[in-house]
Amino acid sequence: MNLGINNKIALVTGGATGIGLAICKDLANEGVKVIFTSRNRKSLRSSEKVLKRINPKCYGIVCDVTKKISRTKFLKRLKKNDSPDIVVNNVGDTLGILDPYCSVNDWMKLFNLILGTAIEINNFLIPHMSKKKWGRIVNIAAGASYENSGPVPYCTFKAAFSAYSRSMARVLATEKNNVVMSAVLPGLVLTERGHWSKVLKTKPQHAKKYLKERTTLQRFGTPEEISPMVVLLCSDKASFCVGTAIPVEGGQARHFFQKVNDF
Repeated sequence: MNLGINNKIALVTGGATGIGLAICKDLANEGVKVIFTSRNRKSLRSSEKVLKRINPKCYGIVCDVTKKISRTKFLKRLKKNDSPDIVVNNVGDTLGILDPYCSVNDWMKLFNLILGTAIEINNFLIPHMSKKKWGRIVNIAAGASYENSGPVPYCTFKAAFSAYSRSMARVLATEKNNVVMSAVLPGLVLTERGHWSKVLKTKPQHAKKYLKERTTLQRFGTPEEISPMVVLLCSDKASFCVGTAIPVEGGQARHFFQKVNDF
């Protein structure tokens, strides 16, 4: 299938590892010039070498997109050198904030990471997309958007991210500039530096129990099982996917279960 994005420019935040890197690879294979961010210089350089072998135009930028100064400097560089047609807002984490009674300051840290950063990047780049009459924005939310499957603050902001994706997509559609926003909601995905890789090392029995009781396939997903759906939504074929929010979770959601014993 020709996705119609050869020679487009994409920005992927948090693209040096895990789901982000898989997305970068798949976009590069479609002829897209991928710009990706990472806080970790070593990871960035390693992944940059991999991507350049696919498409020599790809490159990474060391940037902590959650920090205002770093983000502003990064966006100015983009404005000067490249204007992305595609944005994948992939950065997200719990930041180790697990307490439902955590401080408002902790809540704001997560808001900034999961939602605030994406909103600022989108607001900066949407005018450029509108001017070119073409743009795709894919927000990486989570299965936790719809269900209680993680810490309260994390689930809350992932749910807000999904709601933002759907409501903002409608605004963009009414502007009739062919800028389409959508979202992908990954389930339990094992990445080299993610939460579950740590759990497997420290609490393997907990991981085994969770997979058995909370997933249909009783296994983790892989980044390569998430990225194709993201790339499709980044493509010219996604013109009708206004506000589409697609779970890619291997049947983890409880509404897939034939019988659920909650008590």
